This record gives sequence, structure tokens and C-alpha cells, in this order.
Amino acid sequence: MTTDEPAAWEYHTLRPPREATKKEASDPVAELNELGAEGWELVTTVEYTGGGTKYLVLKRPRDAATDTQ
Repeated sequence: MTTDEPAAWEYHTLRPPREATKKEASDPVAELNELGAEGWELVTTVEYTGGGTKYLVLKRPRDAATDTQ
């Protein structure tokens, strides 16, 4: 059975960890894999003005059974 209601999403942001120089991001693959296993999907990045990734934005379907709104 399908409904005409739009999908409800929840969002999560991840800040890529910085290397010792604070100028280069570490590879966040381990944390991304953990989040992926929990149902999160990477949808976009938020960049610093002048370059560089500030945040990774992820989403997953909101579970209506646990939705408190």
C-alpha cells in the first residue's frame, strides 16, 4: 500500500576530522561506513568560503514509529 504523504527525513551533519596541520581533512570513511550501516546517506557538503569541506550532510527516512513530533 502506498500513501500520498511526502517522505519525512531526518538529517545529520558530520565535520570531517582535521589533520595535525588543521588544513587538511582526514578521510572520514570509517565514520561514514558506520553511519551508512545505520541508514544514513550522504546528500551534500557545506564548503568554507574559499574552499574546503566544513560539513558533510546526511539524511535517512524518518521512522514514523519513533517520530516524536
